[in-house]
Amino acid sequence: MDFTFGDRTAFRRSRFGFVTGTIVELVPTRVGNRRADGCMLFTVEDMDGNIVNFMVTPSTYVVDFETLSEGMQCTFWYSMDVPMPLIYPPQYNAVVAVVLKNGQMVNVGYYDTSLVNEDQTLQLNLDKRVAVRTTNNQYFQGSPANHNLVVIYDNSTRSIPAQTTPLKIVVLCDLCGK
Repeated sequence: MDFTFGDRTAFRRSRFGFVTGTIVELVPTRVGNRRADGCMLFTVEDMDGNIVNFMVTPSTYVVDFETLSEGMQCTFWYSMDVPMPLIYPPQYNAVVAVVLKNGQMVNVGYYDTSLVNEDQTLQLNLDKRVAVRTTNNQYFQGSPANHNLVVIYDNSTRSIPAQTTPLKIVVLCDLCGK
């Protein structure tokens, strides 16, 4: 979505879709006769038995920098604002990947000036203990508001929107457009 307010410049918010399932296959990708270095095609089977392929590149943010392998239960997020081929099974470029862990929740999306996500389901409460990082694990200098964020948390209120003090926030910067 593009927005323009009066004489302010337009800005772009990204929307993210996700698939949760089990990694059933991973293969290095190829460009012609040679291997595309660092890129892997992950085949994921969701809870309903549907197959989805995800291209995981060096720019994909993998939460906690875990090594992904067959048999792992994972969630993959992709940008719904970029072109994708109309093929079966569907294939998306993974923006974020996370291995599912008990007690850990992850949300990926755009957070506004009030630190509420785009679908109004989660509001962030920040204190000095919350680590705000970039995708290469550097400290983010500035406010995470008005950015696409990966929010890692362990509990939230039952209010609408739910509120949480995250364990960690990762700012995606312009990663989602790649």
